[in-house]
Amino acid sequence: MANKRILKRKINYVCSELFSEVVAASYSIKADEENVKALLTSILVIHNDYIRRVSHVEPGMSASEFFKDLITKFNKQVSEIIDQISNFE
Repeated sequence: MANKRILKRKINYVCSELFSEVVAASYSIKADEENVKALLTSILVIHNDYIRRVSHVEPGMSASEFFKDLITKFNKQVSEIIDQISNFE
C-alpha cells in the first residue's frame, strides 16, 4: 500500500462507480424502488465505514496485516453489491 490517501481515493472511486451503476440500472430495468434504496444505502454505509477504518489501524495488528484484511473485506462487499446489481429484475 502506497499510502492512506491513495487507498481512500480508490474507495471513493469504487463506491461512486457502484452508486452510479445502481442508479443507471434502476432506470433501465425499472427495479423495485425499495431494493434500489436499500442498495444505495448499503453503498453509502460501506463507503463511510471503510473511509473511517483507513485512518485508524486496529491496536494489536500490524499495519500491513490490517490493510490487507481491510482491502480483502472491502473487495468482498463490493463483489456482493455487484452481484445484487446484476440480479435486478
